[in-house]
Amino acid sequence: MDAVRVALLREVLAGTEWLGTTRRFAGVLRGSVVSYGGGLLLVGTEEYEPWHLAAHLVDEAAWSGTPELSPTLVRHAARGSDPAHLAVGLGRIEAARRGETLLVVSQGATGAPLLERVHDARRAGATVLALSAGGSELLGLAHESLAVPADPELDLDTVQHLVSAGAGECALPAPRGRRRFRDRLSRLADQLTAPPSARW
Repeated sequence: MDAVRVALLREVLAGTEWLGTTRRFAGVLRGSVVSYGGGLLLVGTEEYEPWHLAAHLVDEAAWSGTPELSPTLVRHAARGSDPAHLAVGLGRIEAARRGETLLVVSQGATGAPLLERVHDARRAGATVLALSAGGSELLGLAHESLAVPADPELDLDTVQHLVSAGAGECALPAPRGRRRFRDRLSRLADQLTAPPSARW
């Protein structure tokens, strides 16, 4: 989803709590990976792998100049014959340590084996973030979570777009001088979608 479509989506959601909520979660995500210099692990459930979010985070990492946002996609059914970026299995979660961030995305209930690995990663010092459309156990394990309600107008995919875009926008202040086109476009979109001022 490009910056213009994200801006339109934000316009549709103006006046709801979702803009602030997703930006706050995105800021926590970005702050967690940037403060430790990277180490973002992204995992879904057996039934739902967050390919789309992984691709958007890679794009945001490149566009924002924040390579720490580029995740390692951890897969339930990874095989050694897969390309290197798709061959990372659940054992990588077991190896997670302090300074790494584990982002778990779930469309429903999260199975016990994954919950155990997430719990172990948290005990080992990894920061656990959860983005879930169900599964209160997962939300309880996370340091920071974002629960997506059962709402026909706002689904998990839409929230992932907002979070990935927000993570790229939460960049450190740009050096004085010329700003990049994307920064200017993002600022303009924010100004256009902001509620009107109460002043006359």
